[in-house]
Amino acid sequence: MKTLLLLSLLTVSALPPAVAQTSASTTTNSQAGPQVKTANGVLEGLVTANGIRTFKGVPFAAPPVGELRWKAPQPVQNWTEVRPAKAFGPRAMQLPVFGDMNFRSNGVSEDCLYLNVWTPAKSSKEKLPVLVYFYGGGFIAGDGSEPRYDGESMARRGIVAVTVNYRLGVFGFLSHPELTKESPNKASGNYGFQDQTAALRWVQQNIAAFGGDPKQVTVAGESAGSMSVSAQMASPLSKNLFARAIGESGSMLNTGFGPVPLAEGEQAGVAFATSLGATSLAALRALPAQQLLEAAGKPGTPRFAPTLDGYFFPQKPAAIFAAGQQARVPLLVGWNSQEMGYQALLGPLSPTPEIFRQAVQKLYGERAEEVMKHYPAATPEQAEQAATDLAGDRFISYSTWKWADAHAQTSGKPVYRYIYARPRPAMVPEMGNATTGLAGGVVKQAPNAAPAPPAKGAVHSAEIEYALGNLPGNKVFAWTPDDYKVSETMQSYFANFIKTGNPNGKGLPTWPVTTPGQASQLLRINVTTKAEPEQHRARYLFLDQQASK
Repeated sequence: MKTLLLLSLLTVSALPPAVAQTSASTTTNSQAGPQVKTANGVLEGLVTANGIRTFKGVPFAAPPVGELRWKAPQPVQNWTEVRPAKAFGPRAMQLPVFGDMNFRSNGVSEDCLYLNVWTPAKSSKEKLPVLVYFYGGGFIAGDGSEPRYDGESMARRGIVAVTVNYRLGVFGFLSHPELTKESPNKASGNYGFQDQTAALRWVQQNIAAFGGDPKQVTVAGESAGSMSVSAQMASPLSKNLFARAIGESGSMLNTGFGPVPLAEGEQAGVAFATSLGATSLAALRALPAQQLLEAAGKPGTPRFAPTLDGYFFPQKPAAIFAAGQQARVPLLVGWNSQEMGYQALLGPLSPTPEIFRQAVQKLYGERAEEVMKHYPAATPEQAEQAATDLAGDRFISYSTWKWADAHAQTSGKPVYRYIYARPRPAMVPEMGNATTGLAGGVVKQAPNAAPAPPAKGAVHSAEIEYALGNLPGNKVFAWTPDDYKVSETMQSYFANFIKTGNPNGKGLPTWPVTTPGQASQLLRINVTTKAEPEQHRARYLFLDQQASK
Protein backbone atom coordinates (compact mmCIF):
# COMPACT_ATOMS: atom_id res chain seq x y z
CA MET A 1 0.00 0.00 0.00
CA LYS A 2 2.82 2.42 0.85
CA THR A 3 4.43 2.07 -2.55
CA LEU A 4 1.18 2.77 -4.40
CA LEU A 5 0.41 5.73 -2.20
CA LEU A 6 3.79 7.36 -2.60
CA LEU A 7 3.95 6.74 -6.33
CA SER A 8 0.50 8.18 -6.83
CA LEU A 9 1.39 11.27 -4.86
CA LEU A 10 4.40 11.83 -7.06
CA THR A 11 2.55 11.52 -10.35
CA VAL A 12 2.47 15.27 -10.69
CA SER A 13 6.12 15.88 -9.79
CA ALA A 14 8.21 17.99 -12.09
CA LEU A 15 5.14 19.39 -13.80
CA PRO A 16 5.23 22.84 -15.39
CA PRO A 17 3.78 25.75 -13.43
CA ALA A 18 0.05 26.26 -13.77
CA VAL A 19 -1.82 29.44 -14.44
CA ALA A 20 -1.98 31.23 -11.11
CA GLN A 21 -5.28 31.64 -9.36
CA THR A 22 -6.23 35.13 -8.29
CA SER A 23 -6.29 36.11 -4.66
CA ALA A 24 -9.50 35.42 -2.82
CA SER A 25 -8.92 38.49 -0.70
CA THR A 26 -8.60 42.09 -1.90
CA THR A 27 -6.92 44.36 0.61
CA THR A 28 -6.80 48.09 0.98
CA ASN A 29 -3.47 49.35 2.25
CA SER A 30 -3.32 52.44 4.40
CA GLN A 31 -0.55 53.94 6.44
CA ALA A 32 -2.18 52.98 9.73
CA GLY A 33 -3.88 49.60 9.77
CA PRO A 34 -5.65 47.81 12.63
CA GLN A 35 -3.43 46.93 15.56
CA VAL A 36 -3.56 43.98 17.94
CA LYS A 37 -1.39 43.40 21.00
CA THR A 38 -0.16 39.81 21.26
CA ALA A 39 1.94 38.20 23.98
CA ASN A 40 5.08 39.01 21.96
CA GLY A 41 4.29 42.53 20.79
CA VAL A 42 1.95 44.70 18.74
CA LEU A 43 0.96 43.72 15.18
CA GLU A 44 -0.39 46.01 12.49
CA GLY A 45 -2.50 44.45 9.76
CA LEU A 46 -4.86 45.45 6.98
CA VAL A 47 -8.60 45.75 6.43
CA THR A 48 -10.09 44.11 3.34
CA ALA A 49 -12.71 45.71 1.13
CA ASN A 50 -15.30 43.64 3.02
CA GLY A 51 -14.21 44.97 6.41
CA ILE A 52 -12.31 41.87 7.51
CA ARG A 53 -9.15 42.56 9.49
CA THR A 54 -6.16 40.52 8.33
CA PHE A 55 -2.81 39.86 10.00
CA LYS A 56 -0.35 37.93 7.84
CA GLY A 57 3.13 36.60 8.46
CA VAL A 58 2.69 36.42 12.24
CA PRO A 59 5.54 34.49 13.91
CA PHE A 60 4.38 31.75 16.27
CA ALA A 61 7.83 30.21 16.91
CA ALA A 62 11.47 31.20 16.54
CA PRO A 63 13.02 30.69 13.09
CA PRO A 64 14.13 27.01 13.00
CA VAL A 65 17.55 27.80 11.54
CA GLY A 66 21.15 27.12 12.54
CA GLU A 67 21.24 25.12 15.75
CA LEU A 68 17.42 25.13 15.82
CA ARG A 69 17.22 23.13 12.58
CA TRP A 70 15.62 19.78 13.53
CA LYS A 71 14.65 20.92 17.00
CA ALA A 72 11.22 21.36 18.52
CA PRO A 73 9.82 24.85 17.84
CA GLN A 74 11.18 27.43 20.26
CA PRO A 75 9.46 30.55 21.67
CA VAL A 76 9.20 33.73 19.63
CA GLN A 77 11.49 36.58 20.66
CA ASN A 78 9.48 39.61 21.77
CA TRP A 79 9.55 42.84 19.75
CA THR A 80 9.09 46.40 20.97
CA GLU A 81 8.17 48.35 17.83
CA VAL A 82 4.87 47.84 16.01
CA ARG A 83 5.44 44.88 13.70
CA PRO A 84 3.87 44.98 10.20
CA ALA A 85 1.63 41.97 9.51
CA LYS A 86 0.54 42.86 5.99
CA ALA A 87 2.24 40.18 3.86
CA PHE A 88 2.47 36.40 4.02
CA GLY A 89 5.69 35.03 5.50
CA PRO A 90 7.94 32.72 3.49
CA ARG A 91 6.66 29.22 2.83
CA ALA A 92 8.44 26.15 4.17
CA MET A 93 11.36 24.76 2.18
CA GLN A 94 9.93 22.77 -0.75
CA LEU A 95 10.50 21.96 -4.37
CA PRO A 96 7.81 22.67 -7.01
CA VAL A 97 6.59 19.07 -6.69
CA PHE A 98 2.97 19.82 -7.47
CA GLY A 99 2.87 22.00 -10.55
CA ASP A 100 -0.70 23.10 -9.85
CA MET A 101 -0.08 24.73 -6.46
CA ASN A 102 -0.38 28.51 -6.27
CA PHE A 103 1.16 30.68 -3.58
CA ARG A 104 0.91 34.29 -2.47
CA SER A 105 4.00 34.08 -0.27
CA ASN A 106 7.32 35.44 -1.43
CA GLY A 107 9.63 32.46 -1.84
CA VAL A 108 10.78 29.61 0.39
CA SER A 109 12.90 29.72 3.53
CA GLU A 110 13.82 27.67 6.57
CA ASP A 111 12.52 30.71 8.45
CA CYS A 112 8.91 29.74 7.79
CA LEU A 113 7.01 29.41 11.06
CA TYR A 114 4.34 32.02 10.47
CA LEU A 115 0.55 32.03 10.58
CA ASN A 116 -2.19 34.25 9.17
CA VAL A 117 -5.38 35.54 10.81
CA TRP A 118 -8.62 36.80 9.28
CA THR A 119 -11.08 38.22 11.81
CA PRO A 120 -14.44 39.99 11.55
CA ALA A 121 -14.19 41.11 15.18
CA LYS A 122 -13.83 44.79 15.93
CA SER A 123 -12.64 44.23 19.49
CA SER A 124 -11.18 41.57 21.74
CA LYS A 125 -14.47 41.12 23.58
CA GLU A 126 -16.43 39.25 20.90
CA LYS A 127 -15.32 35.65 21.64
CA LEU A 128 -15.97 34.29 18.15
CA PRO A 129 -15.38 30.65 17.16
CA VAL A 130 -11.98 29.93 15.61
CA LEU A 131 -10.91 27.80 12.63
CA VAL A 132 -7.25 26.70 12.44
CA TYR A 133 -6.49 25.15 9.04
CA PHE A 134 -3.50 22.97 8.03
CA TYR A 135 -2.63 22.73 4.33
CA GLY A 136 -2.16 19.56 2.32
CA GLY A 137 0.70 18.55 0.03
CA GLY A 138 1.98 15.14 1.09
CA PHE A 139 4.13 16.65 3.89
CA ILE A 140 6.51 17.89 1.19
CA ALA A 141 4.64 20.93 -0.18
CA GLY A 142 1.94 23.48 0.60
CA ASP A 143 1.56 26.87 2.25
CA GLY A 144 -0.86 28.91 4.34
CA SER A 145 -0.93 31.57 1.62
CA GLU A 146 -2.65 29.39 -0.99
CA PRO A 147 -5.81 31.17 -2.24
CA ARG A 148 -7.98 28.09 -1.75
CA TYR A 149 -7.38 28.32 2.03
CA ASP A 150 -8.05 32.06 2.24
CA GLY A 151 -9.87 32.83 5.49
CA GLU A 152 -11.95 35.85 4.48
CA SER A 153 -15.06 33.94 3.41
CA MET A 154 -15.22 32.10 6.74
CA ALA A 155 -14.56 35.37 8.57
CA ARG A 156 -17.59 36.91 6.87
CA ARG A 157 -19.60 34.12 8.55
CA GLY A 158 -18.49 35.23 12.01
CA ILE A 159 -15.44 32.96 12.38
CA VAL A 160 -11.83 33.89 13.14
CA ALA A 161 -9.84 31.93 10.52
CA VAL A 162 -6.18 30.98 10.87
CA THR A 163 -3.82 29.25 8.41
CA VAL A 164 -0.57 27.79 9.71
CA ASN A 165 2.80 27.00 8.15
CA TYR A 166 4.73 23.94 9.30
CA ARG A 167 8.06 22.39 8.32
CA LEU A 168 8.03 19.89 5.48
CA GLY A 169 10.08 17.02 4.08
CA VAL A 170 13.64 16.63 5.32
CA PHE A 171 13.29 19.75 7.50
CA GLY A 172 10.07 18.62 9.12
CA PHE A 173 10.48 14.87 9.48
CA LEU A 174 14.16 13.82 9.45
CA SER A 175 15.12 11.39 12.20
CA HIS A 176 18.70 10.65 13.20
CA PRO A 177 20.31 8.87 16.19
CA GLU A 178 22.18 12.05 17.20
CA LEU A 179 18.94 14.02 17.07
CA THR A 180 17.30 11.45 19.31
CA LYS A 181 20.26 11.54 21.72
CA GLU A 182 20.30 15.33 22.04
CA SER A 183 16.52 15.57 22.51
CA PRO A 184 15.32 15.90 26.13
CA ASN A 185 12.48 13.60 25.07
CA LYS A 186 14.80 11.07 23.35
CA ALA A 187 12.79 11.49 20.17
CA SER A 188 13.49 12.80 16.69
CA GLY A 189 11.39 13.62 13.65
CA ASN A 190 7.81 14.92 13.69
CA TYR A 191 8.99 18.55 13.82
CA GLY A 192 6.27 19.52 11.36
CA PHE A 193 3.63 18.13 13.71
CA GLN A 194 5.25 19.90 16.65
CA ASP A 195 5.10 23.17 14.68
CA GLN A 196 1.35 22.69 14.35
CA THR A 197 1.09 22.07 18.10
CA ALA A 198 3.08 25.25 18.76
CA ALA A 199 0.67 27.17 16.53
CA LEU A 200 -2.27 25.77 18.49
CA ARG A 201 -0.62 26.91 21.73
CA TRP A 202 -0.13 30.36 20.18
CA VAL A 203 -3.85 30.41 19.36
CA GLN A 204 -4.74 29.53 22.93
CA GLN A 205 -2.54 32.36 24.21
CA ASN A 206 -3.34 35.05 21.66
CA ILE A 207 -6.55 34.51 19.70
CA ALA A 208 -8.70 36.39 22.22
CA ALA A 209 -6.88 39.57 21.21
CA PHE A 210 -8.28 39.05 17.69
CA GLY A 211 -11.82 38.55 19.01
CA GLY A 212 -11.60 34.76 19.04
CA ASP A 213 -12.61 32.33 21.77
CA PRO A 214 -9.77 29.95 22.72
CA LYS A 215 -12.39 27.54 24.08
CA GLN A 216 -14.03 27.26 20.66
CA VAL A 217 -11.14 26.27 18.39
CA THR A 218 -11.77 23.87 15.51
CA VAL A 219 -8.70 22.32 13.91
CA ALA A 220 -9.11 21.33 10.25
CA GLY A 221 -7.20 20.32 7.14
CA GLU A 222 -7.20 18.42 3.86
CA SER A 223 -5.01 15.49 2.72
CA ALA A 224 -1.73 15.82 4.68
CA GLY A 225 -3.53 18.57 6.59
CA SER A 226 -6.30 16.13 7.47
CA MET A 227 -3.68 13.57 8.51
CA SER A 228 -2.26 16.32 10.69
CA VAL A 229 -5.63 16.83 12.38
CA SER A 230 -5.79 13.14 13.29
CA ALA A 231 -2.18 13.34 14.49
CA GLN A 232 -2.99 16.29 16.77
CA MET A 233 -5.98 14.37 18.10
CA ALA A 234 -3.75 11.38 18.86
CA SER A 235 -0.86 13.25 20.47
CA PRO A 236 -0.85 13.97 24.21
CA LEU A 237 0.99 17.22 23.38
CA SER A 238 -2.02 18.84 21.75
CA LYS A 239 -5.26 17.07 22.47
CA ASN A 240 -6.40 19.75 24.97
CA LEU A 241 -5.75 22.65 22.58
CA PHE A 242 -8.95 22.47 20.52
CA ALA A 243 -12.64 21.70 20.91
CA ARG A 244 -13.64 20.30 17.48
CA ALA A 245 -12.00 18.70 14.47
CA ILE A 246 -12.60 18.52 10.71
CA GLY A 247 -10.81 16.10 8.40
CA GLU A 248 -11.01 16.15 4.61
CA SER A 249 -9.52 13.06 2.93
CA GLY A 250 -6.74 11.67 5.07
CA SER A 251 -5.71 10.29 8.46
CA MET A 252 -2.68 8.83 10.22
CA LEU A 253 -4.57 5.65 11.14
CA ASN A 254 -3.31 2.68 9.10
CA THR A 255 -1.89 4.77 6.30
CA GLY A 256 1.17 4.29 4.11
CA PHE A 257 2.41 7.67 5.35
CA GLY A 258 3.50 6.18 8.69
CA PRO A 259 4.35 6.67 11.41
CA VAL A 260 7.32 4.34 11.01
CA PRO A 261 9.29 2.97 13.98
CA LEU A 262 11.84 5.46 15.26
CA ALA A 263 14.74 3.10 14.49
CA GLU A 264 13.58 2.88 10.87
CA GLY A 265 13.39 6.65 10.62
CA GLU A 266 16.85 6.99 12.17
CA GLN A 267 18.32 4.55 9.65
CA ALA A 268 16.83 6.55 6.80
CA GLY A 269 18.32 9.71 8.29
CA VAL A 270 21.78 8.19 8.60
CA ALA A 271 21.63 6.91 5.02
CA PHE A 272 20.63 10.37 3.80
CA ALA A 273 23.41 12.06 5.78
CA THR A 274 25.97 9.56 4.51
CA SER A 275 24.92 10.24 0.91
CA LEU A 276 25.86 13.88 1.52
CA GLY A 277 29.17 13.08 3.20
CA ALA A 278 27.86 14.32 6.55
CA THR A 279 29.30 12.03 9.20
CA SER A 280 27.87 13.94 12.14
CA LEU A 281 24.81 15.95 13.06
CA ALA A 282 26.95 19.09 13.19
CA ALA A 283 28.05 18.50 9.61
CA LEU A 284 24.47 17.94 8.55
CA ARG A 285 23.31 21.15 10.22
CA ALA A 286 26.12 23.04 8.52
CA LEU A 287 24.90 22.16 5.03
CA PRO A 288 22.95 24.84 3.13
CA ALA A 289 19.19 24.40 3.21
CA GLN A 290 18.95 24.40 -0.58
CA GLN A 291 21.47 21.56 -0.82
CA LEU A 292 19.46 19.48 1.64
CA LEU A 293 16.24 20.24 -0.21
CA GLU A 294 17.62 19.25 -3.59
CA ALA A 295 19.24 16.08 -2.25
CA ALA A 296 16.00 15.02 -0.58
CA GLY A 297 14.12 15.60 -3.83
CA LYS A 298 16.31 13.42 -6.03
CA PRO A 299 14.47 10.50 -7.65
CA GLY A 300 14.75 7.38 -5.56
CA THR A 301 15.41 9.20 -2.29
CA PRO A 302 12.97 7.84 0.31
CA ARG A 303 10.52 10.23 1.91
CA PHE A 304 11.04 11.31 5.48
CA ALA A 305 8.00 9.82 7.18
CA PRO A 306 6.50 10.70 10.55
CA THR A 307 7.97 8.51 13.27
CA LEU A 308 6.62 6.53 16.19
CA ASP A 309 8.90 8.54 18.45
CA GLY A 310 7.44 7.78 21.88
CA TYR A 311 6.90 11.50 22.46
CA PHE A 312 4.55 13.09 19.94
CA PHE A 313 3.20 9.60 19.15
CA PRO A 314 3.45 7.42 22.29
CA GLN A 315 1.77 4.61 20.32
CA LYS A 316 0.49 4.02 16.82
CA PRO A 317 -2.43 6.39 16.16
CA ALA A 318 -4.81 3.48 15.55
CA ALA A 319 -3.94 2.05 18.98
CA ILE A 320 -4.44 5.44 20.65
CA PHE A 321 -7.91 5.76 19.11
CA ALA A 322 -8.79 2.14 19.90
CA ALA A 323 -7.99 2.80 23.56
CA GLY A 324 -10.02 6.02 23.61
CA GLN A 325 -6.92 8.05 24.50
CA GLN A 326 -7.36 10.58 21.69
CA ALA A 327 -8.83 14.05 22.01
CA ARG A 328 -12.49 13.38 22.66
CA VAL A 329 -14.05 16.09 20.52
CA PRO A 330 -16.82 16.19 17.90
CA LEU A 331 -15.47 15.18 14.48
CA LEU A 332 -16.66 16.06 10.98
CA VAL A 333 -14.82 13.89 8.46
CA GLY A 334 -15.13 12.55 4.94
CA TRP A 335 -13.57 11.80 1.60
CA ASN A 336 -14.24 12.31 -2.11
CA SER A 337 -15.88 9.99 -4.59
CA GLN A 338 -12.84 9.72 -6.88
CA GLU A 339 -9.78 10.15 -4.68
CA MET A 340 -7.57 8.42 -7.22
CA GLY A 341 -7.85 7.34 -10.83
CA TYR A 342 -7.78 3.72 -11.94
CA GLN A 343 -4.39 4.42 -13.55
CA ALA A 344 -2.78 4.37 -10.10
CA LEU A 345 -3.67 0.69 -9.92
CA LEU A 346 -3.47 -0.39 -13.57
CA GLY A 347 -0.96 2.04 -15.04
CA PRO A 348 -1.39 2.59 -18.79
CA LEU A 349 -3.41 -0.63 -19.25
CA SER A 350 -7.09 -0.51 -20.16
CA PRO A 351 -9.49 -1.23 -17.31
CA THR A 352 -10.85 -4.59 -18.46
CA PRO A 353 -12.08 -7.27 -16.07
CA GLU A 354 -9.04 -9.44 -16.80
CA ILE A 355 -6.52 -6.63 -16.36
CA PHE A 356 -8.15 -5.64 -13.08
CA ARG A 357 -8.14 -9.25 -11.87
CA GLN A 358 -4.43 -9.56 -12.67
CA ALA A 359 -3.66 -6.38 -10.73
CA VAL A 360 -5.65 -7.62 -7.73
CA GLN A 361 -3.93 -11.01 -7.79
CA LYS A 362 -0.53 -9.32 -7.86
CA LEU A 363 -1.43 -7.17 -4.87
CA TYR A 364 -3.40 -9.61 -2.73
CA GLY A 365 -2.37 -13.12 -3.76
CA GLU A 366 -4.59 -15.74 -2.17
CA ARG A 367 -7.00 -13.05 -0.96
CA ALA A 368 -7.67 -11.87 -4.53
CA GLU A 369 -11.04 -13.59 -4.85
CA GLU A 370 -12.25 -11.97 -1.67
CA VAL A 371 -11.16 -8.58 -2.99
CA MET A 372 -13.09 -9.20 -6.20
CA LYS A 373 -16.26 -9.76 -4.19
CA HIS A 374 -15.92 -6.30 -2.67
CA TYR A 375 -14.89 -4.69 -5.96
CA PRO A 376 -16.89 -6.59 -8.62
CA ALA A 377 -15.71 -6.17 -12.21
CA ALA A 378 -17.72 -8.23 -14.70
CA THR A 379 -17.70 -5.59 -17.47
CA PRO A 380 -15.17 -2.97 -18.62
CA GLU A 381 -17.32 -0.26 -17.03
CA GLN A 382 -17.40 -2.14 -13.74
CA ALA A 383 -13.67 -2.80 -13.97
CA GLU A 384 -12.93 0.90 -14.40
CA GLN A 385 -15.09 1.77 -11.39
CA ALA A 386 -13.68 -1.06 -9.29
CA ALA A 387 -10.10 -0.04 -10.06
CA THR A 388 -10.94 3.58 -9.33
CA ASP A 389 -12.52 2.65 -6.01
CA LEU A 390 -9.72 0.32 -4.93
CA ALA A 391 -7.04 2.83 -5.88
CA GLY A 392 -8.83 5.57 -3.91
CA ASP A 393 -9.39 3.32 -0.92
CA ARG A 394 -5.76 2.27 -0.80
CA PHE A 395 -4.58 5.83 -1.26
CA ILE A 396 -6.66 7.66 1.33
CA SER A 397 -10.35 6.70 1.63
CA TYR A 398 -9.87 3.64 3.85
CA SER A 399 -7.60 5.40 6.35
CA THR A 400 -10.12 8.27 6.58
CA TRP A 401 -12.94 5.77 7.15
CA LYS A 402 -10.83 4.09 9.84
CA TRP A 403 -10.40 7.38 11.69
CA ALA A 404 -14.12 8.11 11.63
CA ASP A 405 -15.06 4.58 12.69
CA ALA A 406 -12.50 4.37 15.51
CA HIS A 407 -13.43 7.79 16.90
CA ALA A 408 -17.14 6.97 16.79
CA GLN A 409 -16.52 3.78 18.76
CA THR A 410 -14.35 5.15 21.57
CA SER A 411 -14.79 8.91 21.93
CA GLY A 412 -18.36 9.22 23.14
CA LYS A 413 -18.59 12.31 20.91
CA PRO A 414 -20.60 12.79 17.70
CA VAL A 415 -18.99 11.91 14.37
CA TYR A 416 -20.44 13.29 11.14
CA ARG A 417 -19.27 11.57 7.94
CA TYR A 418 -19.59 12.76 4.36
CA ILE A 419 -18.83 11.61 0.85
CA TYR A 420 -18.16 14.55 -1.45
CA ALA A 421 -19.37 13.74 -4.96
CA ARG A 422 -19.56 16.96 -7.00
CA PRO A 423 -17.27 16.74 -10.07
CA ARG A 424 -15.58 19.98 -10.99
CA PRO A 425 -17.05 21.79 -14.02
CA ALA A 426 -15.16 22.29 -17.26
CA MET A 427 -12.18 24.61 -17.30
CA VAL A 428 -12.50 28.07 -18.80
CA PRO A 429 -11.46 28.18 -22.47
CA GLU A 430 -8.36 30.22 -21.62
CA MET A 431 -6.85 27.13 -20.01
CA GLY A 432 -6.43 25.48 -23.42
CA ASN A 433 -5.28 21.88 -23.18
CA ALA A 434 -4.82 21.31 -19.46
CA THR A 435 -5.54 18.62 -16.91
CA THR A 436 -6.30 18.67 -13.21
CA GLY A 437 -3.46 18.05 -10.77
CA LEU A 438 -3.49 16.09 -7.55
CA ALA A 439 -2.98 19.22 -5.48
CA GLY A 440 -6.15 20.88 -6.66
CA GLY A 441 -5.33 23.11 -9.62
CA VAL A 442 -4.47 22.55 -13.25
CA VAL A 443 -1.37 21.60 -15.17
CA LYS A 444 -0.81 22.74 -18.74
CA GLN A 445 -0.26 20.01 -21.31
CA ALA A 446 1.46 20.15 -24.67
CA PRO A 447 -0.90 21.43 -27.41
CA ASN A 448 -0.74 18.08 -29.21
CA ALA A 449 -1.35 15.98 -26.10
CA ALA A 450 -4.54 13.97 -25.98
CA PRO A 451 -7.15 15.69 -23.79
CA ALA A 452 -7.56 14.06 -20.42
CA PRO A 453 -10.92 12.35 -19.92
CA PRO A 454 -13.23 14.28 -17.59
CA ALA A 455 -13.43 13.00 -14.04
CA LYS A 456 -16.55 11.04 -13.24
CA GLY A 457 -16.45 11.97 -9.58
CA ALA A 458 -14.92 14.44 -7.17
CA VAL A 459 -11.15 14.12 -7.41
CA HIS A 460 -8.72 14.49 -4.52
CA SER A 461 -8.76 18.03 -3.05
CA ALA A 462 -11.67 19.16 -5.26
CA GLU A 463 -13.81 20.10 -2.27
CA ILE A 464 -11.50 22.67 -0.67
CA GLU A 465 -12.73 25.82 -2.41
CA TYR A 466 -16.34 24.69 -1.97
CA ALA A 467 -15.96 23.99 1.76
CA LEU A 468 -14.12 27.23 2.52
CA GLY A 469 -16.22 29.45 0.24
CA ASN A 470 -13.38 30.27 -2.12
CA LEU A 471 -14.75 29.44 -5.59
CA PRO A 472 -14.43 33.09 -6.74
CA GLY A 473 -10.69 33.02 -6.11
CA ASN A 474 -10.14 30.14 -8.54
CA LYS A 475 -10.37 31.44 -12.12
CA VAL A 476 -9.45 28.10 -13.66
CA PHE A 477 -12.88 26.48 -13.70
CA ALA A 478 -16.12 27.71 -15.26
CA TRP A 479 -18.13 27.66 -12.04
CA THR A 480 -21.89 27.31 -12.52
CA PRO A 481 -24.84 28.21 -10.29
CA ASP A 482 -24.89 24.56 -9.21
CA ASP A 483 -21.28 24.83 -8.03
CA TYR A 484 -22.13 27.88 -5.95
CA LYS A 485 -25.13 26.01 -4.56
CA VAL A 486 -22.90 23.12 -3.49
CA SER A 487 -20.40 25.54 -1.95
CA GLU A 488 -23.11 27.37 -0.02
CA THR A 489 -24.37 24.05 1.36
CA MET A 490 -20.97 22.65 2.28
CA GLN A 491 -19.63 25.86 3.78
CA SER A 492 -22.81 26.27 5.81
CA TYR A 493 -22.34 22.80 7.29
CA PHE A 494 -18.69 23.56 8.08
CA ALA A 495 -19.51 26.96 9.61
CA ASN A 496 -22.28 25.49 11.77
CA PHE A 497 -19.93 22.78 13.01
CA ILE A 498 -17.17 25.28 13.79
CA LYS A 499 -19.65 27.33 15.80
CA THR A 500 -21.54 24.58 17.64
CA GLY A 501 -20.00 21.15 17.04
CA ASN A 502 -23.08 20.21 14.99
CA PRO A 503 -23.22 20.86 11.22
CA ASN A 504 -27.00 20.88 11.06
CA GLY A 505 -28.92 24.11 10.69
CA LYS A 506 -31.91 25.85 9.21
CA GLY A 507 -32.46 25.16 5.50
CA LEU A 508 -29.96 22.29 5.30
CA PRO A 509 -30.72 18.60 4.73
CA THR A 510 -30.38 16.70 8.01
CA TRP A 511 -26.90 15.25 8.57
CA PRO A 512 -27.22 12.20 10.86
CA VAL A 513 -24.66 11.24 13.48
CA THR A 514 -22.63 8.08 12.84
CA THR A 515 -23.79 5.03 14.76
CA PRO A 516 -20.74 3.56 16.54
CA GLY A 517 -19.48 0.23 15.27
CA GLN A 518 -22.06 -0.48 12.60
CA ALA A 519 -23.31 0.58 9.20
CA SER A 520 -25.14 3.87 9.45
CA GLN A 521 -25.89 6.91 7.36
CA LEU A 522 -23.51 9.42 5.90
CA LEU A 523 -24.07 12.61 3.93
CA ARG A 524 -23.56 12.66 0.16
CA ILE A 525 -22.70 16.23 -0.78
CA ASN A 526 -23.64 17.19 -4.34
CA VAL A 527 -26.09 19.47 -6.12
CA THR A 528 -28.75 17.47 -4.31
CA THR A 529 -27.30 16.80 -0.88
CA LYS A 530 -28.85 14.04 1.20
CA ALA A 531 -28.16 11.40 3.80
CA GLU A 532 -27.82 7.83 2.57
CA PRO A 533 -26.98 4.43 4.07
CA GLU A 534 -23.31 3.53 4.26
CA GLN A 535 -22.76 1.24 1.28
CA HIS A 536 -19.17 0.08 1.54
CA ARG A 537 -18.59 -0.83 5.17
CA ALA A 538 -17.85 -4.47 4.25
CA ARG A 539 -14.99 -3.54 1.93
CA TYR A 540 -13.49 -1.20 4.51
CA LEU A 541 -13.70 -3.90 7.16
CA PHE A 542 -11.85 -6.18 4.75
CA LEU A 543 -9.12 -3.58 4.22
CA ASP A 544 -9.04 -3.13 7.99
CA GLN A 545 -8.27 -6.82 8.41
CA GLN A 546 -5.46 -6.51 5.88
CA ALA A 547 -4.01 -3.48 7.66
CA SER A 548 -3.90 -5.25 11.03
CA LYS A 549 -1.79 -8.14 9.72
